[in-house]
Amino acid sequence: MPITTAIFDAYGTLFDVNAAAREAATDSPVLADNWPQIARDWRLKQLQYTWLRAVADQHCDFWDVTCDGLDWALEAAKINDPTLRERLLALYRELSAFAEVPAMLATLKQRGLKTGILSNGSPDMLNAAVTSAGIGGDLDAVLSVQDVGVFKPHKTVYDMVGKHYGTAPEQVLFVSSNGWDAAGAAGYGFQTVWVNRAGEPMDRLYAKPHHMLADLTTIPDLCA
Repeated sequence: MPITTAIFDAYGTLFDVNAAAREAATDSPVLADNWPQIARDWRLKQLQYTWLRAVADQHCDFWDVTCDGLDWALEAAKINDPTLRERLLALYRELSAFAEVPAMLATLKQRGLKTGILSNGSPDMLNAAVTSAGIGGDLDAVLSVQDVGVFKPHKTVYDMVGKHYGTAPEQVLFVSSNGWDAAGAAGYGFQTVWVNRAGEPMDRLYAKPHHMLADLTTIPDLCA
């Protein structure tokens, strides 16, 4: 079956999760040298907390794990600054999109594909990021796991795409910067792309992404 629908993870895929710490470092001496490590720790703990909550059946709003991940990262860096914490969280709500995202999405829409986001993010977080990045006009839907009460890569999350768009899994190209997410979606039955911007090794899991790219520029070509 041809690809009719392109679905994207949000954080790290369309939106640069390092942008908050990087921007805060421009006017915060305490972050000047260690913001990359704080950004990495923040993201890792955010993801780890989603997995642990999923297996423990202890779902919460993605904003909560975002805050918890930041608190762990700041404590690990021995930073205790409530004002800086609030600035980082405010910046996270308005993450910038990667440079190629607007043109890539516009091309997909021009070619008649359905587009959307499928994310662990809560609706208010996602709406703020989409609005800030100015890409809402090229997205047909923004789907949040909040509607099913479990984080990715649970099968119930991937089910949301077919229920919303009326598509078979093989008609969907699912794109994620998380290797485990792209693998989970491949195991579900989607065609998948891992956007491996950091050049990381592939995760040893039960399925593998069908494609690996350095950025999103050629996504329209894969859909064709």
